[in-house]
Parts: sequence; C-alpha cells; structure tokens
Amino acid sequence: LACDMQFTVFVPPETRRAPLLWWLSGLTCTPENFTVKAGAYRQAAARGLAVVAPDTSPRGPQVPDSERYDLGQGAGFYVDATVEPWSRHYRMYSYISDELNELVCREFPVDAGAQGISGHSMGGHGALVLGLRNPRRYRSLSAFAPIVAPSRVPWGQQAFGAYLGEDRDAWARYDATELMQAAGDRSAAAPILVDQGEADEFLTEQLRPGLFAAACDRVGQPLELRYQPGYDHSYFFVSTFIAEHIDHHARLLRS
Repeated sequence: LACDMQFTVFVPPETRRAPLLWWLSGLTCTPENFTVKAGAYRQAAARGLAVVAPDTSPRGPQVPDSERYDLGQGAGFYVDATVEPWSRHYRMYSYISDELNELVCREFPVDAGAQGISGHSMGGHGALVLGLRNPRRYRSLSAFAPIVAPSRVPWGQQAFGAYLGEDRDAWARYDATELMQAAGDRSAAAPILVDQGEADEFLTEQLRPGLFAAACDRVGQPLELRYQPGYDHSYFFVSTFIAEHIDHHARLLRS
C-alpha cells in the first residue's frame, strides 16, 4: 500500500563529499520543524556538514492512524512495527538505517563513511537507539531531551505495546538504556552529548535521563549530560544549543 515519506537534505556549499548528520524529530513533527525552527544550517555550513531530516512516520490516507498525538502518524517511534495494522507501514528503523541511508548516500555529495545522528524527544530516542545499534555507521551521537528508557515510561509503553506487542525482548531492542546496559565495556567509545532542559514538563515522567546516565556509568560510556536551567521541551531549547551539537559531531566526524 502506498504511503508518503518526506525528508529534507541540506548540503554545505563545498564540492567535496561532506560528513553527514542525521536529525530525527519528535512527536507530531514533520521535517519542517527542524528545518524552520532549529537554526542549524548556518553552523552546519560553517562546519561543512550535510544534514538530513526525515519525517517522523509514514503518512497518507491509507496509513493507519489514531486519535492520539503520541500514536500513529507523526509518532513512528523509529521502530519496525510487528503488530497489525501498524506493521504494514511503520518500519521507521529500517527506513532510516537502510532505505533512506542508501538513497541519500547515492544521490547527494555526502561521505557515507562519516555519519552522525542526533534528535529531539522521540527523535532523541531514535538517535540513541540507531547510534547504539549501528556504531560502525554512526560515528557521533547526541540528543536533546531524549526518551531514554521508553520501556519504563508512558509514551514508550503505549507505543511499544501497539507497535511491538507484549514481547519485552523486542522492546529492549529499541530502548537506549537497555541497549547501553547490555553493551559491555564502552570506555573506548566516542562521547555522547545530551542536553536536557531543567524546566521540561516531561522530564520526570517521560524522559528520565538519569536512567541512561546510570547505564552509561556502569559500562564506562563517556557521556556529557548537561541540565540546562530554565529551558523547556520546545525548539527554543534546541535552537539555543544546536550549534554546540553540530560542533560535537563535526569534531568526531572529521577526526
């Protein structure tokens, strides 16, 4: 069944192949949220990074949806759904890691061997999961206000139950905290940068970054978790610190 998948690509003004940064957006977002609100492209141009911003789910009249903002179109959670009716279209993990990656690397002047990934909220969850499961592809990793332990919070429990059913082993494959806990020694891994607003209304119930920090500590993963006083969950938060995240990725991808 046909569906609509959109994405945006920014290519810096240079002729050689550029390192590639993926940006995954959060609940209810389209690629335009990042493109219009983040203010990222000036710094990306200065650092010579290409940026790809995919959509957050498949869309279209034949794509299953729900009346909730946090399930269905706009809320793909970057998993490959296994339960009907979602499994017919909601294959966001494979779409990002395989299909769209192949397309972008073939059609645009980017360096397929120098890729990083970042995102916000649900997209931060997706970035952490994709980065941890594909360390050879994504050499740099960061996130803004990510859902770090979806198996333990209402947003993730609802989405995983709908998309993946009751198989908790399947849930763990899309849970950054669970993936980190099972990773073994990561003391030699590249550092991960996470920014979290202290005034974020979802901090305590849905985000819980301390769980991820504890898992990183147990396996020796270098993590810079920065709590930013006064900032909420909005794109004002993202736009304030996006340049520092782009610098983080540029340093690692150009090393």
